[in-house]
Amino acid sequence: MYLFYFFATVLVWLGILSLRRGLRFATYVRREIARPLPDFTPYVSVIAPCRGVDQGLRENMEALFEQDYPGYEIIFVTDTADDPSLGVIEDLRRSQADMVFTRLIIAGRAIDSGQKVHNLRAAVTEVDARCEVLVFVDTDARPERNWLRSLVATLQDESVGAATGYRWFVPGSGGFASHLRSVWNASIASTLGRKRESNFCWGGSTAIRRDTFDHLKIRERWRGTVSDDFTMTKVLGEAGLPIHFVPACLVASLDRCTFRELLEFTNRQLKITRVYAPHLWKPVLIGSLLFTVTFFGGIALVVCRAVMGRSVGLAVTLLITIFLLGSAKAFVRFRAVSIPLASYDAYLKRSLWPHLLVWPLASALYLSNATASAWSRRISWRGITYELKSPSEAVIIARE
Repeated sequence: MYLFYFFATVLVWLGILSLRRGLRFATYVRREIARPLPDFTPYVSVIAPCRGVDQGLRENMEALFEQDYPGYEIIFVTDTADDPSLGVIEDLRRSQADMVFTRLIIAGRAIDSGQKVHNLRAAVTEVDARCEVLVFVDTDARPERNWLRSLVATLQDESVGAATGYRWFVPGSGGFASHLRSVWNASIASTLGRKRESNFCWGGSTAIRRDTFDHLKIRERWRGTVSDDFTMTKVLGEAGLPIHFVPACLVASLDRCTFRELLEFTNRQLKITRVYAPHLWKPVLIGSLLFTVTFFGGIALVVCRAVMGRSVGLAVTLLITIFLLGSAKAFVRFRAVSIPLASYDAYLKRSLWPHLLVWPLASALYLSNATASAWSRRISWRGITYELKSPSEAVIIARE
């Protein structure tokens, strides 16, 4: 019991610190969204790598055509001419031809890198000569109308290396697995904030000046990699260029998943993190192990002692305190992201209770993911299986 009391007290202290970080995140979100946007609208090339048909693909792509921005092009890039996504994309290109200039690139199959990275490397060589800013977006993201303007405006400050948003899974009509994924992913979103030096690029919503991209030779640094965003983050860090998080560019991902897809997604994220950012992976492993053993082990301990008729008052108090601190942070974070995602208010309301109640299971899932990534570097991503040999070497094992 004394060992439990010690580690539970540690968790209470860590919970207080975590809640403080959540409050700082919420303050940052509100302050940034209230700030007037600089009048900076250079010509932009939006690059959207495609493979397969995401849920809501048409609506996601339509959002790219409807941006409140004066001059930009959209470059769709895929590996084969018979990719299922092309039917939707070609239909939109025809119907929206008068709104935005678009082009389609067939990059071919990747050999020595991830397919997404291979597609991006092909696309950046085809941008319009007028392009001053490169913007990367994922096809499972559905940006708001002001997304592009907000993302690019930050780059008026030439000392900023890149501007980034992040995803927020909106389960919609999804089941428990979809809600758990949303809770799991939410903890990553709130690590972004005012400390630019600790921010990271998310490849589904990132803007970078073209001259910065070329000067840092990011296209060359991408060769052999699977993670475009971790690589870009590392290159910018080496150059001493900060990454600015733009809360207005939090994008909704309206996507349901099964438990199998949940495990595939979360395991992949931690395996990629272990290879490309081991300094982040180790705290996840240690922290999730400490929490899972202490919290769930504490519950088992309380039940056993209660059955034997022994006192459990202090232990129950500590467990409730740990749970309430985590729920308080989840509530603060949820309220903050509800501001940029106001148009999804009806969906978000349905997912509030899972965020308040399910977060301990998300922590246990992190432990499972971190453990899996300790033993394997093999991932499956959009029908392709990779072996991550190192940050600069990925081997394609199989294709569906």
